[in-house]
Amino acid sequence: MPPAFTASSTCAKSPQDRKSDPRPRVKSICVYCGSSTGLSPSYTQAAAECGRALAARDITLVFGGGNIGLMGVLADAALAAGGHVIGVIPHALVRRELAHRGLTQLITVSSMHERKQKMADLSDAFMALPGGIGTMDELFEILTWLQLGIHSKPVGLLNTSGFYARLLDFLSHMHDEQFLRNGQLDLLLVDDDLELLLDKMAEYVPNHIK
Repeated sequence: MPPAFTASSTCAKSPQDRKSDPRPRVKSICVYCGSSTGLSPSYTQAAAECGRALAARDITLVFGGGNIGLMGVLADAALAAGGHVIGVIPHALVRRELAHRGLTQLITVSSMHERKQKMADLSDAFMALPGGIGTMDELFEILTWLQLGIHSKPVGLLNTSGFYARLLDFLSHMHDEQFLRNGQLDLLLVDDDLELLLDKMAEYVPNHIK
């Protein structure tokens, strides 16, 4: 039986390996998160810290384009810190999710499918903060694409205040019941520390399961 998810799970390379790594650095990250702020103030704090951290690392933020909930907190923090922020939102959700009009760039698309594809095309990596069903949909679709080899970009999960602990336990249960093969759990980079997670994503080496 494999160990459950831990914050140390990573596919990082050694400093010597990185010297010869031709892979370009992560220049843009798509962040999935809730259109509400949730119950705990720690979720809002994590979203704001994420926006500031991406700006400090000169990483473009790609997100769902809304100005409410954690999405709005994330974008506002990145913009206030001088970051570059691109929002992607379907026409039908412009009013419902209150499209953020102060972004570096706001892209409107015709459907949710087009939204997810556009965000993927614009991004070098992906990260999920706390969120609901929509966040889970986005996370698991992009993780499935990584598993299938459709892309080779890192996918990270920020486990703020243990928000995703039960989900991680269930993924380990999937493995125990042989619905996930050895190595597939490691495709998802997990940490409760934002800076460590960003480091893991920058150093990620894809290892697709054939």
